[in-house]
Amino acid sequence: MSTGIVESGAVLEALKVVQDPDIGRDIVSLDFVKELRIDGGNVAFAIELTTPACPVKEQMHDRAVAAVSALAGVTSVTVNMTANVRAVASPDAGRAPIPGVKNIIAVGAGKGGVGKSTVAVNLALALAQYGGRVGLIDADVYGPNIPIMLGIRGQLETDGKKIVPAAKFGIPVVSMGFLTQDETPIIWRGPMLHGVVQQFFREVRWGALDYLVVDMPPGTGDVALSLSQTVPVSGAVVVTTPQVVSVADSRRAIAMYKKLNVPLLGLVENMSHFVCPSCNQESDLFGKGGGEAAAEDMGVPFLGRIPIYQPIREGGDSGNPIVLAEPESAAARAFFDVAERTAAQVSIAALRPATAAVS
Repeated sequence: MSTGIVESGAVLEALKVVQDPDIGRDIVSLDFVKELRIDGGNVAFAIELTTPACPVKEQMHDRAVAAVSALAGVTSVTVNMTANVRAVASPDAGRAPIPGVKNIIAVGAGKGGVGKSTVAVNLALALAQYGGRVGLIDADVYGPNIPIMLGIRGQLETDGKKIVPAAKFGIPVVSMGFLTQDETPIIWRGPMLHGVVQQFFREVRWGALDYLVVDMPPGTGDVALSLSQTVPVSGAVVVTTPQVVSVADSRRAIAMYKKLNVPLLGLVENMSHFVCPSCNQESDLFGKGGGEAAAEDMGVPFLGRIPIYQPIREGGDSGNPIVLAEPESAAARAFFDVAERTAAQVSIAALRPATAAVS
């Protein structure tokens, strides 16, 4: 016979049916359930996710309410959905983390011209739109285009101790583009590149960030090596187009990050297809499925496809990126999907040391 008294143990047991689909474990064993309060038949608690960019947040909320509401004696259920981004632990204790920065995400490509910087900018902005605290480093020292893509002009300043990053759309940004004239070529050897990478990480006042996105130079050169030696990198996102030559170079980039012990968060297929605005017919201008096939073959998560869409280019040229200019467009939604999947991979990597069963 039921006493009508709701016990915390029964609530937690009921909540074990709610799983995080990316991690594959229930929210109780993952310690996501916080601030459980029971007042008679009124039950309230928080579910603390590992990223605000969780695509199934509403489903988890509804399933938790249903599970607890089914308990005898429960008259109301209040669930507060929160997020606390976890830092990915570095296996290399020799690479000191940046104070306040939880995760560093490198965005690279095997070759130029695949839209890597466009992906980096829109990924950073999408993560910020979800509520993450995000910074952006333009480490593509030979082609520092991030200031153009964000519509930022001017020079970096200092506070007497550290460099103060520029800011746009709520995101702090540093770039070689702030340190040189528009048409000045950067002709540097390895030690100079290593020095500026060190400076961007160690001598900038970044503050508290969940994600620091780094736009890497294309190819497999010195900057990637410097990055891997300088800071603990949570993972790399590799950008490709579907065509054979791009995919071949992307395989080399993936192999490079593996050799440098940088985890692969996944591969993005940019310029995946073109949808005719007049007839709505889809055309595969650069081939079809090359990125997804390469990701599957190399055991790397596939993060999504970004279509060819003229406003993406226009937004990059005008400093009004597509995720802000047309957030409801199919192209912007593709970037938001990539951001969700990237954040999920960071969360999986962050929980992996404590959850050996997660693959």
